[in-house]
Order: sequence, then C-alpha cells, then structure tokens
Amino acid sequence: MMKKMNSRVFIGTCLSCLSVFSGGCRVEDKAIVLPVGGAEQTIAAESGAKVWQADTETQQSATKVQQNAADEGQMICVHVCGAVERPGIVKLPEGSRVWEALQSAGGFSETAQEDYVNLAERLSDGQRIYFPDREEARELAERQEQLEKGLININTADEEELCGLPGIGSARAQDIIAYREAYGNFEQKEDLMKVSGIKESTYSRLCDKIIVR
Repeated sequence: MMKKMNSRVFIGTCLSCLSVFSGGCRVEDKAIVLPVGGAEQTIAAESGAKVWQADTETQQSATKVQQNAADEGQMICVHVCGAVERPGIVKLPEGSRVWEALQSAGGFSETAQEDYVNLAERLSDGQRIYFPDREEARELAERQEQLEKGLININTADEEELCGLPGIGSARAQDIIAYREAYGNFEQKEDLMKVSGIKESTYSRLCDKIIVR
C-alpha cells in the first residue's frame, strides 16, 4: 500500500499540476490560501518560502480597530452657537461646510441674520461658528464700519477698543464700561468726562476719535 504522502509535498505537486493547465504561468509568481485546522495558512509556491499562519479572529479584530481609527480620523468637531435652534458641539465628516454644521444644529432660529455668515466656508476641527441675530449683525456691521474709519463708539466699544484711544489704559477702559452699565449709554461725547479720571485734557485728545450712537 502506498505510504501517506507528506501534505507539503502533496500541495506542491498540486501547484505544479495547476501550472500546466494555466497556460504556462510561473508557479513561483502565485500563492494559494487554504483553510487548515480552523485557521488560514498562506503557502507560497516558490522554493524555500516560509509558511505562516494567523488566527482569523485576531485578524478580524485588528482590522476592526484600524477601521475605527481611520473613521475617527475622518471626523471633525465644531462648536455651533448663536441664533440656531440647537447650539452645541456637532460632529461632521472632514471637509464639511458651514451650512452642514448649521443643519446639524437644527437650522436658523427665527431671529437669525441668515446672510451674515458665509455658509460655503470649509470647516476645520475645533472651529467655533457664531450666527448672530439681526440686532447683533447690525451692531457688528456698524462697529466694523467705525473701526475702518478710525472712530470708536464709546457706547458699544469693548475694553480692547477703548484702550486704543489716546490716554485710555486698561483701568480707565474698565471705568468707562462700568459707567455704561451703571448709568446707561452716553448721550453725547462730552458725557465721557463724567467717568472718574477722565478730565478735559484727556477728552480733548480723543474727542475727534469717538462717536456715540
């Protein structure tokens, strides 16, 4: 009776037979994957090649981890706030636009100035997008216009803007803001001298750089 053929010799013989029927393909250019003992074993046909095997479950687990990592890398988080229905953090695919973040936040609220923000702008991870309401948009537009003209509205200017005026430092700027909060807006430019520490000499240096509205 013929002795039991060695499995590797048998596989090599099968590969040689396959090469005859494959139109002269070179056996050493091919590899076959066969299920062996519940695992996958890759057998290279070239002479002297090493045989290796990997547990199928382990391979699937590693592939899943890699896929999750790739998916996570393709997502970004942005902060949507202001005049939207559901302000907060939204997660979007990388390369998304502002309008997609707006949709994820429920769209504009009824008071929103819808044409203020560029909806076609491409988003970046960690970006904050603020949609102003109509009143805020009007004030922001006025402030920008005034800044371009070099004029500061002392009724709306923040500390940084006030510090840009001659003779006004951080402490004095805070005094101006505190005065507004306590007594309301200035009715005329000269009312600025009602703020503690601002004398006529200081006022004369900055009066042509301020407005009230």
